[in-house]
Amino acid sequence: MRLDLKKKLFVVLFFVSVGITFAQIKLPKLISDNVVLQRDTELKIWGWAANGEVVTLQFQGENFTSETNESGKWEINLPAQKAGGPYTMTFNASNKVEVKNILFGDVYLCSGQSNMELPMGRLADTYAYEIENANNSKIRQFEVPDEYEFTGKRDDLSRGSWKEANKMNIMEFSGVAYFFAKAIYEKEEVPIGLINSALGGSPVSAWMDKEALKEFPQFYEEHLKWGNQAYLDSVVNAEQKAINNWYSDLNKKDTGLQEEWFKTDVDKTSWKEIEIPGFVSAEDLNNSAGVAWFSKTVNISQLPDSDTVKLHLGRLVDMDYAYVNGKQVGHTGYQYPPRKYKFHSKLLKEGENEIVVRLVNNGGPTGFIKDKPYHLILDKDTLDIDGTWKFKQAATMPNTPGQTFIRWKSGGLFNAMIAPLTNFELKGVLWYQGESDTDAPDLYSETFPKMIKSWRKYFEDPELPFLLVQLPNFMEESTEPQESSWAKMREVQRNTNLNVPHTGMAVTIDLGEWNDIHPLNKKDVGNRLALEARKLIYNEDIVSSGPAPSTWETKNGAVVVNFENLKSGWKIKNGDQPTGFTISEDGKNFYKAKAEVIGDNTLKIYSNKIKNPGVIRYAWANNPGNANLYNQEDLPAVPFEIELTKEK
Repeated sequence: MRLDLKKKLFVVLFFVSVGITFAQIKLPKLISDNVVLQRDTELKIWGWAANGEVVTLQFQGENFTSETNESGKWEINLPAQKAGGPYTMTFNASNKVEVKNILFGDVYLCSGQSNMELPMGRLADTYAYEIENANNSKIRQFEVPDEYEFTGKRDDLSRGSWKEANKMNIMEFSGVAYFFAKAIYEKEEVPIGLINSALGGSPVSAWMDKEALKEFPQFYEEHLKWGNQAYLDSVVNAEQKAINNWYSDLNKKDTGLQEEWFKTDVDKTSWKEIEIPGFVSAEDLNNSAGVAWFSKTVNISQLPDSDTVKLHLGRLVDMDYAYVNGKQVGHTGYQYPPRKYKFHSKLLKEGENEIVVRLVNNGGPTGFIKDKPYHLILDKDTLDIDGTWKFKQAATMPNTPGQTFIRWKSGGLFNAMIAPLTNFELKGVLWYQGESDTDAPDLYSETFPKMIKSWRKYFEDPELPFLLVQLPNFMEESTEPQESSWAKMREVQRNTNLNVPHTGMAVTIDLGEWNDIHPLNKKDVGNRLALEARKLIYNEDIVSSGPAPSTWETKNGAVVVNFENLKSGWKIKNGDQPTGFTISEDGKNFYKAKAEVIGDNTLKIYSNKIKNPGVIRYAWANNPGNANLYNQEDLPAVPFEIELTKEK
């Protein structure tokens, strides 16, 4: 009898506890300790509780109440607050919840792909001083988890918290967003909140909502397709199994693993020589995927005093395992991150030391990217490790099985990473994206403005400012006329900035790196976005961008172009005359053009090969090597194309 009574009592207590759990106040992840809320505007504070529950918010000596609706959601409108804090909010219903250390300031949503996502931790060597001195509790970031959803818009995020900018947290901050916030704080002296919701490799369609996608049938159908969870799971499981099998077969075939070529006592005298940085020749690679091993002997005359040594291996294609004197010191699973490995100095010895790299190739060329740092850093001494290495192919394989990057499919990121944010008031949006859409810039000219419009609808702010980053220079430098999808994408971005109200654009044509889609100079990107914000959002009377064409006309076979953003005049770098212009009659055959400064804000552009100019371009290349036009504020001229037959 006692056992039965205990069982009945347990069941009663269980259901009572469940009922209490369902009745308790739940706040969205965004409204949590250390949150930055938007100043100077009425705010929506929301959450969940049991149906019919009355929720009371106590804030600054006032009480605000709300009752949950049938779905258990409640909302409270908080009057506009001035910048400041810290404050505490207390929520009462069947339970009590406190949110502490609240600031009111300006909140920016920072979205796009990897160049927005790229954390300060990846920039540690470039910005060592800034990281060491990061100590501003009024700059805070909330990092949205990288997730996708196709079955509908999520109400909340799965996790996340607000973190202050300090030495402990700064490595997680978006580099672009942090430098933007730092620049704005220095001018406005108000708290800055950053919502970091970006994902590497993502196309613009992934950030569009279902309704917006309906105008683009290929994307809409894709969205519906991946909304079938059973189908999605079957694809993920089948592809993962195939990839696992590929790596398993590779490891079995890898002679280097079986014979432990990473060890220093392995005879490598018969290995071939290769100049590093460089790529394995197609002949040596047998034009296939697989794995190759590389070895370099480094002579160290004096061991370092410090415990930590750094091995910098630039960028490698594709996956690497790095060893020093037989011990693994680093591993990176794909080609894009820089290889910066730290290890204990006790691994080294005076005299000869061996560095070995096992490089897995998923298909195509493999090797060490040029113009990247290849160093062994001992205290203040840096040893170059480029030059002649030994290498040996250990296994050949068919290319790695293809993988469907479901996280990039249409609408998935909007549902999981944007929809849960839309009740949160913003000052503006920072957007750095476009690399993944360079294969279809014409389509981007439709999708990107549509995305902006739909986000403004969901955030209930038709004038929500969008500050975008125009794509930087990338790939092999060129000074000759060329067709370029990257240049065309920049033009699409420029026209979006011109035609969509309440937008600004940071020009970065001089901030890229030819051999890296993730250039390290994120400080100038953030600072240029801040200039755009100061003009567009904070209404400062400043020059926020470089020279940009405003009006033009043809005269005697030449094109006379008037520019704006030249309050202090021209600056021409690397020469006496502007370069980087091309000209065409038919829009197909382009020639280098001469450009002459003929006024405070005017250029004359011409070529003796062209009598009736139809199109002129500036900085029209993947990586234009002769774009030298700036203003005195040291801001580069915007790349552009002008079709002279079109209306201004």
